[in-house]
Amino acid sequence: MGELPENGGRTEGAAVARQNANLRKLQNGETLRFKEVLSLTAALSFPAMMAELSTIIMEYVDASMVGSLGADATASIGLVASSTWLFGGIMASCTTGFTVQAAQMLGGRKEEQARNLMKQALIIGLLFSVVMVVIGCAVAKPLPGWLSDEEELFTDSMWYFLIHSAALPAFQMNSLAGGMLQSSGDMRTPALLNILTCTMNVVFNALFIFSSGTITVLGIPLPGLGLGVAGAALGTSLSMVITASLMLTALLARSPILKLRRGEHMHFVKDELKRALRIGLPVGVERVITSSAYVAFTSVVAPLGKVALAANSLSITAESLCYMPGYGVGAAASTLVGQSVGAGRKDLAKRMGWICTGFGVFFMTATGALMYAFAPQMLSMLTPDPQVRELGAAVLRIEAFAEPLYAASIVTAGALRGAGDTLVPSILSLISMWGVRIPAAAFLAPRYGLRGAWMAMAGELCFRGLIFLIRMARGRWMKKAGQ
Repeated sequence: MGELPENGGRTEGAAVARQNANLRKLQNGETLRFKEVLSLTAALSFPAMMAELSTIIMEYVDASMVGSLGADATASIGLVASSTWLFGGIMASCTTGFTVQAAQMLGGRKEEQARNLMKQALIIGLLFSVVMVVIGCAVAKPLPGWLSDEEELFTDSMWYFLIHSAALPAFQMNSLAGGMLQSSGDMRTPALLNILTCTMNVVFNALFIFSSGTITVLGIPLPGLGLGVAGAALGTSLSMVITASLMLTALLARSPILKLRRGEHMHFVKDELKRALRIGLPVGVERVITSSAYVAFTSVVAPLGKVALAANSLSITAESLCYMPGYGVGAAASTLVGQSVGAGRKDLAKRMGWICTGFGVFFMTATGALMYAFAPQMLSMLTPDPQVRELGAAVLRIEAFAEPLYAASIVTAGALRGAGDTLVPSILSLISMWGVRIPAAAFLAPRYGLRGAWMAMAGELCFRGLIFLIRMARGRWMKKAGQ
C-alpha cells in the first residue's frame, strides 16, 4: 500500500500538508498528540461547516425570494418541506451504509477495496433513487391534502414536491460522491461544490421565480419565467443536477485515492452489501422516524393558521444557522472515527468522538447565543410580514436554549455512525421524537400556539442530546466497531 497521495502530486498548502500528515499517522497506527487531534478535527470540520453555511445562505435567499411573494407562498413550501426531508433522509441511509465502510477501509489502507465499494454504491444508489422518484411523483398530488385543509396552498405545494421528487437521482449521486470524498479525508472539494450549488441556486431562483423586469442588476432588468413557488423548486433541482455531475467528476476522475483505475473491474461483494444494509437500514429507519415526526409536527402546526405555518417554516430556516457547525463537525467525526476504527485504533476512535463532540457543542452554544440576540433581525431578512416576523422571533428565542444539547446529539450521532453503530441511535431517536416531541407538541400547541409547539421541540432536543451522550459515555458502541 502506498502512502496517502499528496493532493494528486500538486504542491500542498501548509494546512493541507498537516492534515494529510496527521491522517497518515492515524492510518499507520501512530500516536497522535492532543494538539494534532484537535488540528485534524478542525481541518476536516471547517470545510464542512463552510459548506453548511453556504447551504444556509441559499436557504435564506430562497426563503426571502419566496417570502416576497406573500405568506401563502411561504406556507405552501412549509407544508411539504418536512416530506422532502423524509425522502432525503431515506436516501441518506444508502449513502451512510457505504461511506462508513469506505472510511474504515481507507483507514486500514485498503484502497482498491474502497474503490470497488464506491462503484457498487453508485450503481445501487442510482437504482434506489429511481424507485424514490416513482414514489414521490405518485404521492405529490394527494400529499398537501393529507397535511392541511388550506386548499389555496395545494397547487403550489404539489408542484414544489413534484419537481423536487423528479430531481432525487441528482440529490442521491451528489450525496454519495460527496460522502465518498469526505471518507477519504477530502472535505474541501464537496464544500466548494456545495458553495457553487448555492450560488447557482440564487441565480436560477431569480430567473425562475420572478417575471421579467422584477429584478434589476446595475439598472439592467433581468429576464424571468414568473413561475413562483414552482420556480424555487426548479432552481434548486437544476443546481443540484449540475453539482452532482461535477461531484461525480471530482470523485471518479480527480480523487487521488478513489478515482477510477484501468484494469480494476467492479464486482459485487455480498458481505459488503450486507454490511451496507446492516449499517444503512437503521439510519433509513431513523430518518423515516424523525422525518415522519416532522410531518406530524407540521400537522400539529397547520391548524394554527397560515401565519403560524409560515412562521414555523421560516424559523426552521433561520435556526439552521445555529446547527450548521454541528453537522460540519459531525461529518468530520464520522470520517475520523471511521478511519480510526479501520486502522485498528479504537482508543483513538473514542478520543476523536469526544473531542469532536466538545468542538461541536462549543460552536453551537455560540451560534445559539447569537440567534437569541438577533432573532428579530434574522426573521426580518426572510419576510416583510410583521405578524410572521414577531412570532418567528419568539420561537427562535425558545429554541436557542436547546442548541448545546442539540449539538451533542448531532456530533455523537456522527461519531457513532463512523464506528458502524446505527441501530441503537435509531431506537433512541424513535423514543425521543415520537415519545417526547410529538405528544408534547400535541398537548402544548392548542394551549400556547406555535410557541407551545416549539417549547416541545426544544425540550425534546435537550432530552435527545442527553441520551446520546449517555450512549457515547457507556462505550458499548465500540464493541462491534469494524464488524
